[in-house]
Amino acid sequence: MNKCQDLSYQIELISLTNEAEQSTVFNHFIEEGLESCAIALILEAFPIEARVRLWRALSLELHIEVLTEMRADVRFSIISSLSKTELKLTLAKLDNLSLIEWADSLPEEIISEAICLIEKNELELYDQANEFEEDELGRWAERKVITLPSNITVEKARLLIKRYNYGHYQVYLINHRKQFKGVVNCYEILRSDGHVSLKDLVIDNVPVLNGKLSLQDGLEALEHNSLPALPMVDNDHVLIGEIGWQFALSTQRETYETRLMAGTGIDEGDDLFAPALKSSQKRSVWLGINLVTAILAAITIALFEDVIAQLVALAVLMPIIASMGGIAGSQTLTLIVRAIALKQIASGNRLALLQNELAIGLINGLVWAVMSGGLAGLWYQSLLLGATVALAIAVNFITAALFGVLIPILLDKFNLDPALAGSVVLTTATDVVGFFTFLGTAKLVML
Repeated sequence: MNKCQDLSYQIELISLTNEAEQSTVFNHFIEEGLESCAIALILEAFPIEARVRLWRALSLELHIEVLTEMRADVRFSIISSLSKTELKLTLAKLDNLSLIEWADSLPEEIISEAICLIEKNELELYDQANEFEEDELGRWAERKVITLPSNITVEKARLLIKRYNYGHYQVYLINHRKQFKGVVNCYEILRSDGHVSLKDLVIDNVPVLNGKLSLQDGLEALEHNSLPALPMVDNDHVLIGEIGWQFALSTQRETYETRLMAGTGIDEGDDLFAPALKSSQKRSVWLGINLVTAILAAITIALFEDVIAQLVALAVLMPIIASMGGIAGSQTLTLIVRAIALKQIASGNRLALLQNELAIGLINGLVWAVMSGGLAGLWYQSLLLGATVALAIAVNFITAALFGVLIPILLDKFNLDPALAGSVVLTTATDVVGFFTFLGTAKLVML
């Protein structure tokens, strides 16, 4: 890979350059053809003061595009550092999609000022987008598309297209009521005979998305189609705009990052260089939740304090019980969360899925119970201790399979994201059941 295409190399080189020359090195990389998303990632890797200085060194045309590509907290760190004049000049350059993107992460006063400053046509498009909910496809449609009358010839179409930017790959045909009538590839217009009607160039079997469709359903439709973008209409079949692959990939990446980070109590939009006090406050909430779950496991252990005091080996072996159950549960949980995301779980297959996971849990439970129990028995030269470990492992594997299926399904039923909350609930369940089985059995058979 060319070093100029390696972000880590670019970040390192800018970091090692003295402050006076950093902007020059940064702009050199931009001239090499860096995309706005890559520029945003580079800026996010620098402390706030250096980040703002480098952003100011960008060409004015890139300011809005790069800010929109940034995570919410990073974007705000730059915007809040601008003077009043700089802020007004920046807000005045916003387009409708960028304003939609910024609206949920900036203070109301800044968004209100932006609404007063942006161009009238962009404001109209912004108002149209706000007619849809945040999780509806119509809110995020690209409304600046090429539309042509469906009853004209290729020759006439070429004359009209000259008014538009040739960066578009396809045009949308509409009637006099602005209702969608088809999609035509721009290349076909350029290569076809001038007397051919546009109707004859329409691409067959193009999925048409409704603006009220959920984001997830819209992204799935894009995934199973070869076109770079799909048309979007309202309930009257009036063309709203299009939704494209670039948006789909960006949304999927954000969803992945949100789920990855939220599992530890960190927001997807968090800044690498956020103030320490602010970050510690955010993370404390999740640490508090985990403390509560840890206390539940501790209470279970405390019930058998007298047993542990007499058999110290139990304390040594307890982490094995917790770890094996936790891993088994996370495997099932991950599988079910993926199935829910892909909409593969329905009322008709839940029982069969549960039975299958319980069978897997039973088989693995027996195999690893014999192995773990045998090792523990040999270690401490105690058949009863080995049998106790084996029983706890087997029970915990079955518990992990049971809760690994039920917890994400129940969370999804109550409109809670199973990818975020599932692991905490599952870990607590397997710890409590595993410790109770292990210590309770030990009390019964070993004392």
